[in-house]
Amino acid sequence: MTRTIELAVPSTTSPADTPLETPRSWHYGALLFAALFPTVGAWIYFIALSGHAWMQPAYAITKGLQFGFPLLWVLAVQKARPGWPLRGSRGVGIGLAFGATIAAIMCAGYFLGLHDMPIMHTLDDGVTAKVRDAQAATPARFLALALFYSLIHSLAEEYYWRWFVYGQMRRVLSLGMANLLSSLAFTAHHILVVWSYLQHDWWAVALLSLGVAVGGAFWAWLYQRSGSLLGPWLSHLLLDAAIMTIGYGMIFGG
Repeated sequence: MTRTIELAVPSTTSPADTPLETPRSWHYGALLFAALFPTVGAWIYFIALSGHAWMQPAYAITKGLQFGFPLLWVLAVQKARPGWPLRGSRGVGIGLAFGATIAAIMCAGYFLGLHDMPIMHTLDDGVTAKVRDAQAATPARFLALALFYSLIHSLAEEYYWRWFVYGQMRRVLSLGMANLLSSLAFTAHHILVVWSYLQHDWWAVALLSLGVAVGGAFWAWLYQRSGSLLGPWLSHLLLDAAIMTIGYGMIFGG
């Protein structure tokens, strides 16, 4: 009989109350792979193959492996079926408020002054080069890229990092440790991306990476609290939309 992997364990439930279907060593191995592979993939397609013709194929392959692994693990190894990840509206208000607030601060900070700082000129050049590598250096193509990242990629990341990585970690760890480790793993590949743009400004890399970690921790907490990815996804969506709006300003002078 096929079981359903539930979306969220109530906060009053201990991870030990949810028995594992696989040997604990397998579970830890799957979590280690899931936590580290996105960073390895980001290094391959974003740094090692930067500007190379293989950059886009490598991106597609690594993302396919990354987002395919949770379903393979749940369906083939745990022999369960995933629950519907967007059920219920609990947590949507908090998620939207968080996302809208941070997005507004980011856009206001950039368009009302930060875009004139010297560090931004270096960042502008790096972002423009990466967008050209992605063949999205026209307004229409950039808009398509922005919609993809804001709507689709943000949901895929929430499914991967919150539903799978955090969801599986909390079965063998305390909720706080699962939140911490999944958020740090979520941050790791973002550090590589930010570092590729701002290699000589470690303070900026550290500050931006801390922001990613805080966002990841908040979304894991909200997912645990609400039992749905809807709130975390909408919150994540707003932040990605803000990033792409700033990116448009960097490239096209908005």
